[in-house]
Amino acid sequence: MDVTGYLERLGLDAEPPSLAALGRLHAAHVERVPYEALEISLGRPTPLEPSASLARILRGRGGYCYHLNGAFSALLRELGYDVTRHLGGVQGGAADAPNVDRNHLALTVTGLPEDPSARWLVDAGLGDGIHEPLPLREGTYTQGPHTYRLRPSEVAPGGWRFDHDPSGSFAGFDFAPGAAKMADFAEKHAWLSTAPESGFVRVCVIQRRDAAGVDTLRALTLNRHGAKELVESPEAWWAAAGDVFGIPSALFTAEERERLWHTVVAQHEAHTSGGPVVAV
Repeated sequence: MDVTGYLERLGLDAEPPSLAALGRLHAAHVERVPYEALEISLGRPTPLEPSASLARILRGRGGYCYHLNGAFSALLRELGYDVTRHLGGVQGGAADAPNVDRNHLALTVTGLPEDPSARWLVDAGLGDGIHEPLPLREGTYTQGPHTYRLRPSEVAPGGWRFDHDPSGSFAGFDFAPGAAKMADFAEKHAWLSTAPESGFVRVCVIQRRDAAGVDTLRALTLNRHGAKELVESPEAWWAAAGDVFGIPSALFTAEERERLWHTVVAQHEAHTSGGPVVAV
């Protein structure tokens, strides 16, 4: 694994494991590596292997939970952290029943020198999720404009439930207590990448979290920490992708840029005409 290149992407130097160092790694990841599924919008499958996700991150791209948390967990292990991957399930709305349907890869870290028995929720793959690790104990936690709740899961015995802030883009997620392998997510990854019902297929979303809030580009709507504007040209769309989310247009061919533009225009028009456009 190219640890040096990964840390350069995050703007950090290597340092021994600690809670403070973990916090710096987490914050840098969600601030610098965007949540995005542009490959799905282009109709291209992406591998699950963390090495492939890392290669894409090093090229200036991002991914969604399998890619981001897969690569981040591999980095943490290389740096000496005790990290566990878990089967998770994200619910998009409050009406969705809690579950662990494997549409999310969750992470926990333990063994930090400050308190080796303590466990921490780590998640760089939720778009508008947490900015820094959360202690894995029941309670409410505030980061920037968002307040979260952690509690024992009602659907995964021994697991945990994360309730998002009501203003967030999803209701929450549950995760099981045992360790998961990347192969455990293969079937769900294929469905999320190709099924017409998948939120990733239905709408193109890019997100970036920082200490003050969230930037989101959803089809043609750019939402910067709550201030919304309509992106009305391909030049403006790609400028936002680069300037706000750090995805250079030069990483895509002219034909790919045109295809993506036509895709997001069609999604916006479907949404404004009353068609459902949602994302997980």
